[in-house]
Amino acid sequence: MTGKVVDSSVIARFLLKEAGWESIKPILLERPYTLDLAVKETANAIWRRARFLRDISPSKALTLLNDLLELRRHVLRIDDQSQYLLRALEIALNQGITVYDALFIAQASARKAKLVTSDRVQYEASLRLGVEAELIE
Repeated sequence: MTGKVVDSSVIARFLLKEAGWESIKPILLERPYTLDLAVKETANAIWRRARFLRDISPSKALTLLNDLLELRRHVLRIDDQSQYLLRALEIALNQGITVYDALFIAQASARKAKLVTSDRVQYEASLRLGVEAELIE
């Protein structure tokens, strides 16, 4: 195994301090891989919490976005997702999951890395494909 791949659910859980977020810090210290898609999806999760759930203020949302951008610059190693797109579509079609989720599985598989996710469906699909995975709940 050569490192870890973290998906959007893990990054969002860490930034939004959702249940289990403390267990993510050591993973981030390992400088995991992810996709630029994760940055966009995490930003969308922050927006959703501010706009619809209203459990964080707009100013807190902006602070969290800045934190996300700092993670992107200094911690996360980001791959171009296009190199994984063909395999991701195959995975999505065969496993009945979204291409978004399949992209992270394809990345972990190609890198021979462990996928770290908070998405049980994605976790189970990863295991079915023989990709090592860790579920953070």
